[in-house]
Amino acid sequence: MAANNSLIGGESSMRKINDRVIIVQVLVSLFLFINFILITTFCMKDFFYTTMRYILFAVTLLSDCLFLLMTDILLILSYFTFTIQMWLCLIIYIVLSLYTYVTPVTLTAMTLERYVAICMPLRHTELCSTRSSLRCILIIHGLSSVPCFVILSIFFASATHSFYTQGRICSVEMFIFHSWQGHLRSAISQFYFLVMCLIIVFSYVKIMQVAKAASGENKKSTWKGLRTVILHALQLLLCLIQLWCPFIEAAVLQINFMLFINVRYFNYIAFILAPRCLSPLIYGLRDEMFFQALKYYTLCGLYKKSLDLC
Repeated sequence: MAANNSLIGGESSMRKINDRVIIVQVLVSLFLFINFILITTFCMKDFFYTTMRYILFAVTLLSDCLFLLMTDILLILSYFTFTIQMWLCLIIYIVLSLYTYVTPVTLTAMTLERYVAICMPLRHTELCSTRSSLRCILIIHGLSSVPCFVILSIFFASATHSFYTQGRICSVEMFIFHSWQGHLRSAISQFYFLVMCLIIVFSYVKIMQVAKAASGENKKSTWKGLRTVILHALQLLLCLIQLWCPFIEAAVLQINFMLFINVRYFNYIAFILAPRCLSPLIYGLRDEMFFQALKYYTLCGLYKKSLDLC
């Protein structure tokens, strides 16, 4: 009887795990499809890939797609307890660590672009040219790689040669040998969060000052830019919520392991999957020119008005 109950419990647990994996696969596929449509729309018009704000928007889309794919792979490996060698896990960690920061840093750069467009209109063409956009992308990736570089420098100094050939279930925690390394990673995340928030607030205040002084058509354009900055702030908040998830999960782990698994699953869907799709989708639908192009190409050219606007 006990054996039968154990078997039933095991089957129920496996069905629950499989259901969770299926739900995640459906969501990831849906989000990637939406991002693919947005990326396709971006590639169809010359104006989009010669304008800085749309180039940076495309960077967030590509970053989110890669991030979703890599986290989904890790989730599958974790749920089905597949082990991989640590050198391969290290490569996955580097990519994930980099693109965890690329999206929020890019959103901050998009906010600065709106600041330049509204507060420094005479220099906007010079500072926000296509060449400047490429330099900005390099700077974004450089800044985003700093946390990964710091953590891995400590890891390489601590890990033994045999560690790289071991087969384990891949997770970020594998590369933290001491508790102070986790505290350092959290401190770096909070520092980035603080700097990005300060930039958002600075841009908001400066644009608000210009909006109050503007009149007529300029006032309308300035207030539109102000709303864009607020949207970027919300996007940034959604992206950075995931930086707080490890604190919550670490506290829950001390209480109950199954509760930890459930909280981590919820955090993954609510604070990693959803923001990485909904954030760019909201921006794409809100931008009038991009929205008109999106309707035109989604409806295969049946929406004629959008073509004229683009």
